[in-house]
Amino acid sequence: MWPNAVAHALSRFDWAFKQPGRYLNASQVYSPGLEVEDARDDLEWAMLHLPPGAKRDLGRLITCIDEEFERRTLPEPNNIELAMFGWWWTRMRER
Repeated sequence: MWPNAVAHALSRFDWAFKQPGRYLNASQVYSPGLEVEDARDDLEWAMLHLPPGAKRDLGRLITCIDEEFERRTLPEPNNIELAMFGWWWTRMRER
């Protein structure tokens, strides 16, 4: 990972969750090619490499992020094969 990768991933979620509306808007992208699902991948990768204390702290943040992401997205049964990359890839946003 690169310096500030976790902070950058967290900021992408912060930006996405500040957007108005019940569901995340699929047409609004933080930066082209950098979806919040990619940010969630980065957080998952960081969890594999952090020491126990930092892992616990980040895990608490990720739990909150996951709950909000699940609340603001819908299941996408057509993307179930993407579950091997992470459950967050099996969710869809409002179009």
